[in-house]
Amino acid sequence: MDRKEPARLYDPTRYILDGKGKRVRPQLVLSAADLFKGDREVAMQAAVAVEVFHIFTLVHDDIMDNSPTRRGKETVHVRWDEPTAILTGDFLLGRTMELLLGFPDHRLRQALATFTDTVRQLCEGQIRDMSFEERTDVTLAEYLQMIDQKTSALLECSLVLGGLSGTAGDPELETLRDIGHHLGRAFQIQDDLLDLTADSASWGKPVGGDLMAAKKTWLLLHALESADGRDRSWFTSLVQRGGATSEEIPEARLRMERMGVIESARSAVLFHSETAASRIASLPAGTGREALTVLTQQMQQRLH
Repeated sequence: MDRKEPARLYDPTRYILDGKGKRVRPQLVLSAADLFKGDREVAMQAAVAVEVFHIFTLVHDDIMDNSPTRRGKETVHVRWDEPTAILTGDFLLGRTMELLLGFPDHRLRQALATFTDTVRQLCEGQIRDMSFEERTDVTLAEYLQMIDQKTSALLECSLVLGGLSGTAGDPELETLRDIGHHLGRAFQIQDDLLDLTADSASWGKPVGGDLMAAKKTWLLLHALESADGRDRSWFTSLVQRGGATSEEIPEARLRMERMGVIESARSAVLFHSETAASRIASLPAGTGREALTVLTQQMQQRLH
């Protein structure tokens, strides 16, 4: 990015773009592009676009969550201020659209429609997630709908944009969407699982943080729906009083292990990962398919 003035906009933009990240979404774009002989320049611009958009969502999420740090650095609204962070995010959203204009005319409308629908889904998912904080009757089905919108939607978008940079037709694009759907579910359920079971050193944040905040995760909602007797009373009380104490986290894990919740979460991650892998196996052979297969395995096996 060559622009430097006004510095109050471009300094925080460079700051947040320089942050560390796994760059999963750009990898999905480029893998799908390789699968369908995508135009390399178009695919690279789309890959950058989805990462810029993802970073935009993080900037605004940090404001809504009042998060002080992100990936070991101060968040933009803390290092600068909230209005600056909002405008930085807005600029990144505009930059995303600018990058997507690199699609050729015969694909541009479909690419933009895919992206704008993803924006809608992410906004709906974020509102659902926020409303869950105020409710004690959230169901597991509602949670899955929320993560389909907050997590899966952008993975689906990344794969579709990669396909659109090449020769993918409607049936192939639908397969790519299905892969993104299952990858998103596997990723988020694994994330919920790691929050309770990861080694604290590798996790980089307090283990059990979701339960301490009474966050409606796959694990907690599954426990509430499957528990009875004392276990149900224990988890219901945890939600009603706004979360567990740090001292209660080992007991929560023991109860979930005894109830089979931990094993059910692992099974769900495996199911969605294997379903994504089977869809990938139906795609044309080559480096793109190999890259998607490896990425799926890495997402399933990650420890943090």
